[in-house]
Amino acid sequence: MTSRKRATNSFKDLGFAKPEPHRIHRQGFPEAIYCPGKTEDQIRKIFAELLVGPGPVIATRIDPRVARGLVIEFPGAHYYEAARLVIAKAIYRKRGQPIYVVTGGTADVPVAEEAALTADALGRRIVRIFDVGVAGIHRLLVHQGTLQKAGAIVVCAGMEGALGSVVGGLASCPVIAVPTSVGYGAHFNGIAPLLTMLNSCASNVSVVNIDNGFGAGVIASLISK
Repeated sequence: MTSRKRATNSFKDLGFAKPEPHRIHRQGFPEAIYCPGKTEDQIRKIFAELLVGPGPVIATRIDPRVARGLVIEFPGAHYYEAARLVIAKAIYRKRGQPIYVVTGGTADVPVAEEAALTADALGRRIVRIFDVGVAGIHRLLVHQGTLQKAGAIVVCAGMEGALGSVVGGLASCPVIAVPTSVGYGAHFNGIAPLLTMLNSCASNVSVVNIDNGFGAGVIASLISK
């Protein structure tokens, strides 16, 4: 096995976790730390190990107190409160067509920012279009022309989740729909928009799991090259 292959497939056995600092060489995107369920010490040790690789290093759904500790310990790390992310070693040289990140409402912004900042860390240019849901569809239509410039579009919407299909009908690129857990009772914490998005009649729409902004950002980055 060559040294490059060894690095690509390498991992560090920490006992409680086996982080892969060089996963980005194998898959085109790095391993992320999903923070819920992990102790502060576990997060810190995994973060430190991933920093050995080329980056980016992304900790998702992180508690604010733990995030502030990481930023102090690792000066190159940045905390993004709205997105609940800590990111280090982001790729600052941007390439490819821009990724558009669209929300139905302001309450969808945390998930949208998780997607946007993930794609940004992977070296993509981001255009944000927020609060253009179907209740005021004219707000989206003023952007109809610019949507044609996107390499991929991430649509984050709760309630009934119709925005994914609408954007799909206006765009010539892949649309990644993200159902959010924003809505009233029969919304069922995101299940209603999930089902709407899965049943989209716009053929260019695919769907990730509820509130999975990170996954949408990764997929959009892989598509938009």
